[in-house]
Formats: sequence, structure tokens, C-alpha cells
Amino acid sequence: MGGNLYSSLKYIPSIFYKRDLLQFTYFVTSRCNARCPFCFYWQNRHTKREELTLEEIEKVSASMGDLLWLLMSGGEIFVRKDLPEIVETFYRNNHPVIITLPTNGVAPNLILPAVERILTNCPESSVVVKVSLDGLGEEHDRMRNTPGNYEKAMETWEGLHQLRQRFENLQIGINTVFCRDNQDRMDEIIDFVNTLPSCETHTISLIRGDPASNGHKEIDLEKYKRAVGRLEQDLKGDKPKMYHFTLARLKTAQDLVQRNLIYETARQSRRLLPCFAGRIAAVMGEEGDIYPCEILEDSMGNVRDAGYDFNKVFFSEKADRIRAKINRSQCYCTHECYFVTNILFNPRMYGKVGKQYLELTAGS
Repeated sequence: MGGNLYSSLKYIPSIFYKRDLLQFTYFVTSRCNARCPFCFYWQNRHTKREELTLEEIEKVSASMGDLLWLLMSGGEIFVRKDLPEIVETFYRNNHPVIITLPTNGVAPNLILPAVERILTNCPESSVVVKVSLDGLGEEHDRMRNTPGNYEKAMETWEGLHQLRQRFENLQIGINTVFCRDNQDRMDEIIDFVNTLPSCETHTISLIRGDPASNGHKEIDLEKYKRAVGRLEQDLKGDKPKMYHFTLARLKTAQDLVQRNLIYETARQSRRLLPCFAGRIAAVMGEEGDIYPCEILEDSMGNVRDAGYDFNKVFFSEKADRIRAKINRSQCYCTHECYFVTNILFNPRMYGKVGKQYLELTAGS
């Protein structure tokens, strides 16, 4: 299964004209079945929020154009039992080239049937499922304050591995949050991930935001640099982990450039390249508020107040002021998802990306 996937080539003009939304992150819920103390979204779990209904989501989606990249976020996204219907709504209306589904893996009984349905009903999109793994065995459970998480995550992984044998449009990978408690165990985590069947990518995400315990942000940046250096060595080795969708090698080259930029951004505490948040990327919260990114709290408006017309919010005068503020303030962050579009749609970065691409090609 998988067929001819949606093409990303139609978005090439956005390299030069940053006018259309390409990357859309939707926080479908703040609810979660884990209690990670390093979560940047932890404050939202303690509020009772009136989530957008499927009917409301249909209206919002219908008001939007095509998307290069749709990211579901939360909370634990699979807590919403209508997640497949939500994803299918965006698939039908917005034709995303890539759909990303992150999960803590705690509920394989919810996750696996939902992923299978999404894969079946969204055959033209590349569906990327990322399972969180921040330690091994009981260490993972302790870090996430969730007994049994590791065992369930591995059960989820095995189920995804089996689905991978049947669906060509499925890509599966691991995401590790780099924080104080696991920064000295990156080698063993990387070694273990390298043994997982069907694993096509391993992302090490630098802790960000305002976690419940700021002690988790007390990291040694040189240890982060060493960890991502390990990933780079593996990618340029004999058996690199790499997505299998069209232009996957280009995406991997971008990843290599991105990791160095994240390190330098954190080390220098300043923005090192233009940010396209609020221009070709946007975030929608579970109540319908639209933001330029996950970090900034300035809302452009709420889709409920705009009659579920996304463009009415995204191209409003208030949104223009927020975009101007982003440019003026030169705010910076290390959020991996935004570095993707900030690099791929910035021609000034193509020399560095091209160099990494050639090195990857030479090693294959």
C-alpha cells in the first residue's frame, strides 16, 4: 500500500514568497496519560479546556489551503478517540504531504488501531509516528513519572513495526528529550535505538519551554553536541537510519545542519537565522486559538470568534502586528520543528544543506 504520495514540489515557490501556510501544528488536547516533569505543556493539563469538536475542526480545515506538513500535538494525541477522524478531515481538505503523530506509547490499545485506520484512509500522505524514549527500562518510567511506560512503549513499537510491513506510507522513529537526567546516558539510548526494527529516525530534542521543574534544564551543552555528533556519525555510516519518502536524503541533510544550529543557538543565546513562524507556519490550540509558534503566547485570534475561518485570523491586522513583533524582537528558540522550515525555505542555507547531502550520498 502507499501508492503515489502527495508531492512536495508544489511548495517550491514558497522558498521565495513566504505568503502561504505550509506547516500547521494542531494541539488536539492538553490531556495526557503521562506525567513528565520536563513537559513544556504541563500547565495546560490542569485546566479544563473546551476542545474543538470534530464538526468545528471540519469547518476550520475547509477554510485552509493545502499543507506541506501537518503535525498533531498535545497532550497525548491518542487520548482523543476521534483522532483518526480529525486527521482524515485534514487529509481530505488539505492534502498534507507529511503527517506527524507523536506519542508516549502508553496506550497501544488506542494507538495501533488509530494508526492503522489513518494509514488506510490517508494513503497519499507519508505518516510519521514518533515514539518517546528518554531512558531504558525503569529509568524511562522514573523520568516520566509513569510506571509501566517503557513496557507499553515497546509494545507500541512492536505493533508499529508490524504495521510498517504492510503500509509503505508509514515511517516510524524515536524521539528523546535531552535533559539533565539522561544527558550522561545518551550513548546507551542511541545504541538501543539502533537495535529497534524498522526504526528510520532518532531525534534528540533539546529540552525547551517552561517545565514544571526547571532543574531538568540544567544541562551541559557539550554533552548535547556530543550526542547529536553520534547521530551524525551513524547517519554517515554503512547503515544510516533515514526516512524512505521522496527527498528523504535531503531531509536528513537538513537535520544535520539543524542540530549544529540548535547547539549554536543555545550556546550563543541569540537567533542565528530568520524565523518564519507566523508566516509559513502556525499553531492551533485545542480551544481554537491561533499562535505563530508553540513558544510565543501572543494569540492571533480564535477561530470560533472568526466563524471558523482560519484565514480571517491568520491574515488579520493583529496577526500582522505579531509577525512584526517577531521580526523586531529577534526572539529565538531551539524548537526542532521550526528549524525544519526555517532551513528548508531559506536559500542562504542551501550551501550547508547541499554539502551534507553530498556527504550522505557519498557514504551510501
